[in-house]
Amino acid sequence: MRVAVITLVAGRHRHLALQQRGLAHGARLPEHYVVVTMDDPGAADVVRGRPPTADTVAVPRTEGGGLPLAAARNAGARRALEAGADLLVFLDVDCVSGPGLLARYADAAEDGALLCGTVAYLPPPPADGYRLDALSRLAPPHPGRPVPSDGELRTGGDHRLFWSLSFAVTAATWRRIGGFCEDYTGYGGEDTDFAMTAAARGVDLWWVGGAAAHHQYHPVSRPPVEHLDDILRNGALFHDRWGEWPMEGWLRDFARLGLVTHDPRTGSWHRREPAGAGRPGPAG
Repeated sequence: MRVAVITLVAGRHRHLALQQRGLAHGARLPEHYVVVTMDDPGAADVVRGRPPTADTVAVPRTEGGGLPLAAARNAGARRALEAGADLLVFLDVDCVSGPGLLARYADAAEDGALLCGTVAYLPPPPADGYRLDALSRLAPPHPGRPVPSDGELRTGGDHRLFWSLSFAVTAATWRRIGGFCEDYTGYGGEDTDFAMTAAARGVDLWWVGGAAAHHQYHPVSRPPVEHLDDILRNGALFHDRWGEWPMEGWLRDFARLGLVTHDPRTGSWHRREPAGAGRPGPAG
């Protein structure tokens, strides 16, 4: 089986370098490592000359400046399939593969299955950076997802728990799903849409024990207010496609902050207009 690893990058060069090191020290090396750069030409220099050899694909940002996450994943998959990949493994640039990740995904691979491994969120790195051999001791897998034991395979998973941080599909399954919907741009929604499409097309979700990834620390906003407009736009698109809103936990958090309003009649969410917006000014 020819295994391709696909990652997207727009900055986070230190994270990318450690991901590459993790792949190089795994029990199985990828036959193809595709790094999709989103307006980030410097990323090619980060991975050049180190194993596994990186094949870089450039994808421009959207007209509005957002990250084209769906389009970039599709571009990476196209490159891998053109090179003869049998299994596509997608890793977020923040994720470092555990030593058994690729081997376990390859062992579990089957047409008609969407494979997901565990992800552990690491604390901030020490001054000299993370050590690969210490990652598994720094944090347990995220408790919000199933945690099968090493070698265990749990089928019949809940597609709503799918995450794009670490997953794998065979080439045939990727074509059956049809890739990511490129109408989504910027942050949020495209991965949930992908999982819903998989479910609608009869693709089961499997949790793969031993396919562990470690998410490198970076600061985040909770809720992610810098992505508010993306979340509203992509959420509305998801609602149009599936009849419901995704990311409602974040939307409720935005509402508590007074940033959005919810229309219970339509189920829609909208940015809250500032007080006095749209009112005529005093005459004079």
